Amino acid sequence: MSRVLLRRAGDLLFVSFGVSILSFLMIRLIPGDAVQLMLGANAEVTQSQIDALRHQLGLDQPFIQQYFVWIVRVLHGDFGTSLTTGRPVLTEIGAAAGVTAELTVLGLAAAVLLAIPLGCAMAAVRSPAASLAMRLLSITGITVPSFWLGIMLLYGASALAPGWAAVGWMPFMQDPLGNLHRVLLPALSIALPVVASLARFLRAAISDALQQDYIRTARAKGLRERAVLLRHALRNALIPFVTQTGIMAGYLFAGSVVVEQVFALPGLGRLMVGAIADRDYALVQAAILLATLVFVCVNTVVDMLYALIDPRVRAA
Repeated sequence: MSRVLLRRAGDLLFVSFGVSILSFLMIRLIPGDAVQLMLGANAEVTQSQIDALRHQLGLDQPFIQQYFVWIVRVLHGDFGTSLTTGRPVLTEIGAAAGVTAELTVLGLAAAVLLAIPLGCAMAAVRSPAASLAMRLLSITGITVPSFWLGIMLLYGASALAPGWAAVGWMPFMQDPLGNLHRVLLPALSIALPVVASLARFLRAAISDALQQDYIRTARAKGLRERAVLLRHALRNALIPFVTQTGIMAGYLFAGSVVVEQVFALPGLGRLMVGAIADRDYALVQAAILLATLVFVCVNTVVDMLYALIDPRVRAA
């Protein structure tokens, strides 16, 4: 177990270092000048003022020097100040992180709750026609983009329930029911494609488990097929399913970036899109780095759970 922890800690450091370099370089390679965007199209701004502001922000230094200055500050807990709002970056991210976290958690919970019965049904069905219909349905769910689903759900809500508050944001502590009204449709938008992928994965895992010797033994003891499926095959198929669910958490976050734009949610995705458009270097770098750290940490926790569930991983 200790070797697994050390290996995952090394992976975390390596990935974090690589992401910090990529996020630092990508935002700077996008065409456009952050200083020009900050000052706007003001004809009274002189070149000396532009140079002075660029020097004040440290943007006149070589990329390598800028990176080392930034990474040293990050290691001390200072992620800088937003170029557009003048507020600390962590304050900006903290205000938006709760929205994305709630959306991602609800989407992941909905995906798991829907994928498990669907995957079991796909594995239990023996009819070729029913099996083909389920496969087509799952493939359709995988290929349909989250933002398109969000738009269709908005159209459906406006047609079937005109009074449904589907756009905008309401804090949970301020109005719990209004919060659930506004987060239900975007959560479903990001969950449904993941449901299809998880259901197909669970079906394959259950089908593989049903071919094992202990399943034959359970059937020989006279257990009903439903008990064999749920008590034995599903229990063992959930071990790799846990790992796959952790991986899908990253896809849910990626889907939330676009879905937040569709439903006008003030989350991290919307914050990052605006920061990229404004060339807000500090905000984009910190948002990408923190989002990656969360994703890697989630997968690390999933690996630990996998090691606790399956003794063969601890022995490896």
